[in-house]
Amino acid sequence: MSQAHQIQDRIEPVSFSLFSKDFDAFTRKLGDSYARWGFAVIADHGLPQDKVDAAIAQMKAFFALPEETKKKYKLGVGGQRGYTPFGIETAKGATHFDLKEFWHVGRDLPPGHKFRDHMADNVWPDDELPDFHEKVQWLYGALDAMGLKVLEAISSYLGLPRHFFDDKVDVGNSILRLLHYPPAPTDGPHIRAGAHEDINVITLLLGAEEAGLEVKDHDGRWIAINPPPGSLVCNIGDMLQRLVNHKLPSTTHRVVNPAPERRGFPRYSTPFFLHFNSDYLIETLPQTIDAAHPNRYPEPITADGYLQERLKEIKLA
Repeated sequence: MSQAHQIQDRIEPVSFSLFSKDFDAFTRKLGDSYARWGFAVIADHGLPQDKVDAAIAQMKAFFALPEETKKKYKLGVGGQRGYTPFGIETAKGATHFDLKEFWHVGRDLPPGHKFRDHMADNVWPDDELPDFHEKVQWLYGALDAMGLKVLEAISSYLGLPRHFFDDKVDVGNSILRLLHYPPAPTDGPHIRAGAHEDINVITLLLGAEEAGLEVKDHDGRWIAINPPPGSLVCNIGDMLQRLVNHKLPSTTHRVVNPAPERRGFPRYSTPFFLHFNSDYLIETLPQTIDAAHPNRYPEPITADGYLQERLKEIKLA
């Protein structure tokens, strides 16, 4: 394989240190990665590793609880809060469910907020894990804040005002998912996460200890993403792709089962799905439409309307 081809097989990390030192360079490097891959790897994210580790330790402790204990926290809110057991979520159009269980944390809203009819209060396993709430809530806030900074760069890359997205995501239905993929000791039709695109605006993912994340390139090849320690993987979701008329793509990705020597090991990850405010109207931005790129989505839709459609498709609603 040629050196040029090898370079195309790797998503080059972009250092977050550039955000404050050279925002234009950060914007260009990040935006070019999104335009090429739909994904970017953000190195040197600066989140305190001890706090990240504390949240991950709480996650692992929760998934180690007995099944009957975990199922106390399974709620009838479309999987958007609390616990979703193994064997439920299924990629859009797939026959076989994913090999995973997860916990969802959402945004806390004040009493009387207009979105409380569909954004439920969080639940917490306080009896079993008294530190879970504090440690995991910190991670939600940290990734929410980081997401805003990434959106600043995306706005600038698209030629929009730097803070274009601030008031469009400030009370968004964003979700932190704590994911557990149990050991996968046998071959079979099920994989840890079937090929899919994310529903939301952008997704931020702290590097997982175990490999498995793959991105589908333009030519159909699957490219492994193995981010260096202290980095975030961040990808474009369908809502943003729709808003910008595919100028930035929402790329198909999956989590494959481990190599034989790693089959006895679980995999944990913590994707943060950043969403628009529920009443935001996703309407193609005029500056992304021209003769060569006609409007793919002439019918606008609210963020919550789009979300509910998609949750049904993946069997979470």
